[in-house]
Amino acid sequence: EVIAHETYEKSRLQYISNLEELQAAEDHHSITRDGVAKKAETDFTNTIVKSTITGTVLDVPVKLGNSVVLTNTFNDGTTIATVADMQDLLFVGSIDETEVGKLRESMRMDLVIGALNDQRFTATLEYIAPKGTEQNGAMMFEIKGAATIPDTVIIRAGYSANAEIVLNERVNVLTIPEANVEMEDDKSFVQLITDTTTQAVTRTEIQTGLSDGLTIEVTEGLKAGDMIRGNQITQ
Repeated sequence: EVIAHETYEKSRLQYISNLEELQAAEDHHSITRDGVAKKAETDFTNTIVKSTITGTVLDVPVKLGNSVVLTNTFNDGTTIATVADMQDLLFVGSIDETEVGKLRESMRMDLVIGALNDQRFTATLEYIAPKGTEQNGAMMFEIKGAATIPDTVIIRAGYSANAEIVLNERVNVLTIPEANVEMEDDKSFVQLITDTTTQAVTRTEIQTGLSDGLTIEVTEGLKAGDMIRGNQITQ
């Protein structure tokens, strides 16, 4: 019952190789079923990953059994959860190149959220992209604004919203319909009713201010309570 040493070594190496293949197959099966290799079960521990902020978990992209890689110099690591502070919200939108030149940082924005169209919120313009991107043949610039949301309102990440930016405003001023203003030689006139009984009118020069295209501010020439009529129709 004696064999050659060479034959014994060949059989021994084949046996060890088969054991390693068996162990690898069992580990693969264990990872698929339990999420951890069988040989590591005795060393398995729960790793606590703490969020850097207090907030709401928006997404958990990894599932049971997925491999998780630590952040290192060779890769960015695996994202296991997305957490956001829902009280610190940001409006992100885009604006056409014809309008971006009128904007500056710290301007006030009025937000209308599609899911809450009966409410308006305020925001402060914080960022205007220095470079535009082409969208459907137009050059658009990204803008961002810090939104101010009351604690009583629940806002979800990803809501669509529109923003109105106030370029200029006037408060407590006299205004009239711009259609009632006659322009002549860089001067503005209105038909001022001087007698309500006879409907007598006087063409009166006025000084105008800010206009939104429909209503115009009057700085001089009229006072509250004055009555005017539409422009005179001439042939």
